[in-house]
Amino acid sequence: MIRKLAKIIEEVFFRILMFLSTCIIVFALCLIIYSILKKGLPSLSVEMLTQTPKGGFYFGKEGGILNAIIGSLYLATGATFIAFIIGLPVALYMNVFLIKRKRFVNAVRFLLDLLWGIPSIVYGAFGFTIMIFLGIKASLLAGIMVVSLFIIPIMIRAMDEGLKTVPTGMMESAAALGATKSEIAFRIFTRQCFPCLITAILLSFGRAIGDAASVLFTTGFTDRIPTSLTQQTATLPLSIFFQLSSPIPEVKNRAYAAAVVLTIIVLIISIIARLLSEKYKRRIIKF
Repeated sequence: MIRKLAKIIEEVFFRILMFLSTCIIVFALCLIIYSILKKGLPSLSVEMLTQTPKGGFYFGKEGGILNAIIGSLYLATGATFIAFIIGLPVALYMNVFLIKRKRFVNAVRFLLDLLWGIPSIVYGAFGFTIMIFLGIKASLLAGIMVVSLFIIPIMIRAMDEGLKTVPTGMMESAAALGATKSEIAFRIFTRQCFPCLITAILLSFGRAIGDAASVLFTTGFTDRIPTSLTQQTATLPLSIFFQLSSPIPEVKNRAYAAAVVLTIIVLIISIIARLLSEKYKRRIIKF
């Protein structure tokens, strides 16, 4: 009787704890979004989204953040592409070719988790050090390389978690029919985990487009839209940072408007990830 009562009390306690934790997280999220929308929406306009900064933009005069929007998209797209090219073979190799070496794979996963947990400013400082050593100037290419290093562990681990769900019976059946490990990896695993791959790509893209610390020293900043990889580029996080540092109220309000744009982009990415995942779940073979 006492044990049963203790279990009931324990269950009620943890239910209350989970409910309070969820409420705190939801409240914090709603508070952040509310504060951004309240200060940013009044300053958001078509001109701000379709124009580059003009003379005196950082003093409250005309212009927009089109350079930062396009620069962020260039940076995030390039970094995500590189991370995908590197991350997919690594994730497939861990789950197909090294499936019997569990200790080694678990060690690799542990190291990837450590790399995932390293603050992005460390990647930025590392990239800046390499740039100085090689004599490379701040540019879009340097930013892409550093951000790709930052999101590669995220990409690999996100794909890895999806590939781990593939039944071993599917691999054994394919091997029994004469399929090679490469065919199993690229024809079966990628098809079976296609929704997870999409989620990993869009998750990495969202992290890349929203990070400021890793590009603070590597991409530089400019009011122009870059036309080559060797030119400096502006990004939305840095644009927000620089405008918030201004003592002029109009410029600070524009920073919140840029934050609204960044939030909407990340929200759109999340919605696309969910829709594509639901769409391609139909292709998954269930055992």
